[in-house]
Amino acid sequence: MSNRLLAAVLLLSPLPVWAESSYYHHVFFDTSQTPDRYYYSSGEAFGPSTLALDHGKLPVDREIFFTPPNALRLRWKSSPGGDWDAEIRLDRWRNQEIDFEGDHLVLACYSAKGISSDQMPRVQLSDTAGGFTESLKLSGAVPAGHWAQITVPLRAFTSHSSSQFDPRLLQTITFLQDRADGVEHTLTLDEIRIDRLRPLTRTAALKAPQGLRAKGYERHIDLSWNADTSTELERWVISRSADGANFTPIAIQEPRFHRYEDFIGETDQKFTYKIAASNASYGLSPLSDPATAATRAMSDDELLTMVQEANFRYYWEGAHPNAGMALENIPGDENMIATGSSGFGIMAILVGVERGFITRQQGLDRMNRIAGFLEKADRFHGAWPHFMDGRTGKIIPLFGKYDDGGDLVETAFLIQGLLAARGYYNAAAPAEKDLRAKLTHLWETVEWDWYRQSPDSKYLYWHWSPDYAWHISHKLIGFNETMIVYLLAIASPTHPVPASLYYTGWAGRAPEAQEYRKGWGGSENGSHYTNGGTFYGIKLDVGVNTGGPLFFTQYSFLGFDPRGIRDRFTDYFSNNRNIARINLAYCVANPNQFPGYGGEEWGLTASDDPWGYSAHEPIADRDNGTIAPTGALAAFPYTPAASMDALRYDYRTLGPQLWGVYGFHDAFNLKEDWFARIFMALDQGPITVMIENYRSSLVWNAFMSNPEIRPALARIGFEKDSQ
Repeated sequence: MSNRLLAAVLLLSPLPVWAESSYYHHVFFDTSQTPDRYYYSSGEAFGPSTLALDHGKLPVDREIFFTPPNALRLRWKSSPGGDWDAEIRLDRWRNQEIDFEGDHLVLACYSAKGISSDQMPRVQLSDTAGGFTESLKLSGAVPAGHWAQITVPLRAFTSHSSSQFDPRLLQTITFLQDRADGVEHTLTLDEIRIDRLRPLTRTAALKAPQGLRAKGYERHIDLSWNADTSTELERWVISRSADGANFTPIAIQEPRFHRYEDFIGETDQKFTYKIAASNASYGLSPLSDPATAATRAMSDDELLTMVQEANFRYYWEGAHPNAGMALENIPGDENMIATGSSGFGIMAILVGVERGFITRQQGLDRMNRIAGFLEKADRFHGAWPHFMDGRTGKIIPLFGKYDDGGDLVETAFLIQGLLAARGYYNAAAPAEKDLRAKLTHLWETVEWDWYRQSPDSKYLYWHWSPDYAWHISHKLIGFNETMIVYLLAIASPTHPVPASLYYTGWAGRAPEAQEYRKGWGGSENGSHYTNGGTFYGIKLDVGVNTGGPLFFTQYSFLGFDPRGIRDRFTDYFSNNRNIARINLAYCVANPNQFPGYGGEEWGLTASDDPWGYSAHEPIADRDNGTIAPTGALAAFPYTPAASMDALRYDYRTLGPQLWGVYGFHDAFNLKEDWFARIFMALDQGPITVMIENYRSSLVWNAFMSNPEIRPALARIGFEKDSQ
């Protein structure tokens, strides 16, 4: 069977399907990120029964699918005395709200030979809270060579656990052996949903998509079109043609996006595209007008701009529509604003203006929207919380009841961005003067001295809560990502702290500071703030153990320019460069023998991974095979040649799975054959900003132009580096 998309649907007689709603409140499976096997699956068979698996996972079918580009293949033989089971798990990402809406389990099913109702397997459901059901026979035949929709009322499943199964929290669907007929069957599964039912329609009351544009890059073609706010829109369907006449569906895109990246993988390839809007019943709108583009060879300089622009879009197209600020991750909670990451996003927008991705006026308008939101948002002695609701500015205490106040670190990352914007928008025009006044007010109303906790404290503290005061009691002790907090607190014109706190707090050597560093560093190396060790032939002045994850060298240095100056301990540009070089050397040595590691693939830092979120670093027991592109790419100022090698590898070799609408997805693990679905605000921005600092020093210059910064560095004791 050819890989026709919804043409297959039209072969069906009218069947019930479901009403539209928020996409991820209904979709359990639509597409595999990886082309050969589905990471979020597993199975086992006990002879003489068999189950076809690929490295323990269900195979992915790229030729037969209900919606492109792929589906899942369930191939089994049920024999007397044997058994098999196969499970499909929900592709979960950070801060995902699991709340399925609907009263039926719906599966699109295909079989080349056909499967009768009595030959179908059984199915069992389980939820995120530990509840599960008895297994239930799937009823309904799958005709040979045609797609059918198998629907099961959720009320038909009987809870079989001590806790009541909750279908709204569905996490796993398990298929199990039923009739032992000794015959091999193949069932292709796609578009697994929890939803309500309604009659299938052939067409949708949706307008043809407008404004389709295609732009070719080295290995991919970027498609964009006008947004559509219709409540009937459930997905976009992208079709491609090599001859301009015969179009084949190649992908679907979820409704919130109006962009798609078709990764071709080769240069000098020309294609024409059309897209359609689709409703929840898989009815299609008329096709858009065509758009044509071709891939082409690109220079390193062009590749840098390409990556910067794509990652910039996270903060431009992906920003919260009311706040104008960055969402924590996409896909994810569409109203959860990340405060510190928004500071990174502000700096990325400045790059967007300078590189011509947007106009200076567009950037100015966005800065005013952000400033207006921040003026009204929750603040706690001037500090904003870690997360806010983009609709209201109210705090979201994601990490528990004690996380209900100000977060000084996130606030510092945000202020770093605001000050960079104040330095960049430096014209005498009234509109820019007005923006500078707003940003100055936000900066001057942060009570840095309050977060000292007491007048004689030697530290700044991360959190304060109006209900729980200093309960978290997390002192800010370096070397880590929080250096910018001390620099800004000392620089504050209205609520400063003494410059001595830099040496008693950030670089403090008191016993409690030493124990703190040993606790998270797992080593005596660097417990006194200074390190002095040599790793892979590279000397490290400051840092714990082998230097830590690479975000330590990035978050505080997106605006703060460490070049040519040093404190009493080190020149931080050189020290950061050495941390990056150690990270690279570790990945080349690859003590854990993870696939892909080497001079072209390196950069251990904090990111999502197959098991959650972790700060990966160049220590064998803190390295699980996960690499985030932001690690090496945001190290461009320190290791330009090695970072460029990583960029080429990420794009040219891993691009089909790793490249998306906002540039590189968050992370990947080749040992696990896992690629993150999400883009993450903490990681997209440093790529754009640090590449620009490498290319032009733009953001460094903008931030350092603020009149409060250099005098504060002088008070700390920074001086010109003689080396």
